[in-house]
Amino acid sequence: MRSPELNDDFFAAMESSIVDVDEAQMLPPSCYADPAFFEFEKEAVFAREWLCVGRESWIPEPGDYFTAEQIGERVIVVRQQDGSIRALSAVCQHRAMLVAEGRGKTRHFLCPYHHWAYGLDGTLTGAPAMERACDFDMSRHSLPAIRVEVWLGFVFINFDPDAVPLSPRLSAVTEVLKNYHVETAEESAYPGEPSKEYWNWKVRFENSNDGYHANRLHAGPVHNIVPSALASFPDLPSDTAGYFRYNQTLHMDASFNPTLKAVLPVFPGLTPDERHRMLFINVPPTLFIVGRSETLTYNIFFVHGPEAMSSQRGWMVPPGVSELPLFKERLQMNVDGSKPIFEQDRHVDEQVQIGLRSRYANRGRYSWQEKSQQEFNRWLVERYRSHWANLQRGRQAPFSQTSRSRGS
Repeated sequence: MRSPELNDDFFAAMESSIVDVDEAQMLPPSCYADPAFFEFEKEAVFAREWLCVGRESWIPEPGDYFTAEQIGERVIVVRQQDGSIRALSAVCQHRAMLVAEGRGKTRHFLCPYHHWAYGLDGTLTGAPAMERACDFDMSRHSLPAIRVEVWLGFVFINFDPDAVPLSPRLSAVTEVLKNYHVETAEESAYPGEPSKEYWNWKVRFENSNDGYHANRLHAGPVHNIVPSALASFPDLPSDTAGYFRYNQTLHMDASFNPTLKAVLPVFPGLTPDERHRMLFINVPPTLFIVGRSETLTYNIFFVHGPEAMSSQRGWMVPPGVSELPLFKERLQMNVDGSKPIFEQDRHVDEQVQIGLRSRYANRGRYSWQEKSQQEFNRWLVERYRSHWANLQRGRQAPFSQTSRSRGS
């Protein structure tokens, strides 16, 4: 694979990836494997879009926090004394030591290196032996604040202080989830450290998007209850920040376990039509949700490099279900039933990444069952072109520069 020359022709060629799905082809393979393109993509997408980093329920009390990493930036998400949530850079403003790791509960963040102390809001409250430093003003050395927004309990951050709010552009997705009442659903325990994966984030995101492979790669009695041929793709607003597809099932309350049916109580607000399908939701670039009648499953993606990412997976069920007899055992039936599917997908992601590095990798054509890929391409190409145009006009400094200027 040759590194692409980023020029007007390169981005113009992406037009063929956003036309009608029956005519469209995939993005150039270099978009998935080339380090130089990933550096461009970090600026075009990850420095300016809303990135999911976790769940509000992970930090229920004041002082609770968790850390997350996107594109090399370590972030702290912490519950304030007034109940609000703030996102802060985890980088100490003295010598760049990380002031927090993992998750926990604290009254303040203390840098273990030189004991600079920061309040929950990021304000520098203590800096030992700095009284001789000329013109040292503690108020100028707070942890940089990062924009944060919560949508249906999912916590998103945005490195761009001028970014357009997320929730209004997710109105269609919010509506399709209405009868699940996500705001009151019970959640599985904190899912632990993200699992490491060694492929491009778009490979993983597209696999999650893709219903075309479902009855082929996953052929068998469990996944055959959701035929690829019964997929449908609703029209959504042009400015939507998320996409979804329906997939009808062969019977009501279908589920991926040996019984092929729900083994937990279903979400009580679902209509008969909703109980007769599965729901696949994508909020690019970092969140994927699957809705069945008995569970909502989410995957949060963390992007680290051109061929490096990690993900966290969690479950949600109707209120009170976790108190029922044999709840853990029934939930485990669904976890175990999905595990072979998950492992097949991981193997494919690994092999696709190898193929994308090849000089023989092609810009393949799509089936109608892959319309989600064309929708994803449209979301991406709009951002690629916008950033390229701004770079050409000199209107947009690289993220590294804007970050330094905000923190100086």
